[in-house]
Amino acid sequence: MSHPEIILWSDARYFSPYVMSVYVGLQEKGLAFHLKTVDLDSGAHRQPDWPGYGLTRRVPLLTVDAFTLSESSAIDEYLDERFAPPQWERLYPHDIEKRARARQIQAWLRSDLVPIREERPTEVIFGELRQPALSEAGRDAAQKLFATAGGLLAHGGANLFGEWCIADTDLALMLNRLVYNGDEVPERLADYAAFQWQRASVQRFVALSGKRAG
Repeated sequence: MSHPEIILWSDARYFSPYVMSVYVGLQEKGLAFHLKTVDLDSGAHRQPDWPGYGLTRRVPLLTVDAFTLSESSAIDEYLDERFAPPQWERLYPHDIEKRARARQIQAWLRSDLVPIREERPTEVIFGELRQPALSEAGRDAAQKLFATAGGLLAHGGANLFGEWCIADTDLALMLNRLVYNGDEVPERLADYAAFQWQRASVQRFVALSGKRAG
């Protein structure tokens, strides 16, 4: 059986948390893929000759043979269905309700907590940027993050659902926006994020731009 040609498009600096989610998913699946970059700073993603122009004009962009898909959570779900167990590893829990919860967490992290994403950009993690104290809105968002993540991890386990899933990587990244800036984060959540960050697939992404391993 021939293997499909898979291409993942990233931002040129490898700072996108959403590219990271898909990159980790591909690594966890053990899929061979080509990694290409588009310079967002110069507006290359807004040029009609870029493959993602006809979609959302954002990264990540994935192509599998003739199929092209954007938006990271949609890509993660596609990968888990297109390259399904038992031949490939799972990105989402086997249990239907846990799987739904993992998707809920991903959707929440992408649509809420805007002050954290604005005041703690991923340059804090990958580029060693240091930001001033959080605004009131930022502190409120951080408390919401801590309360929600604390509830999800109240079972005391190392992963959200007893074994790793892609939502663990996404949640750890959100927490690490604060951890890496030196903000006060509950010890239990900081430990969880540190544990998730040492996963081999995560470390491979961190290494892409030659930044610290964490």
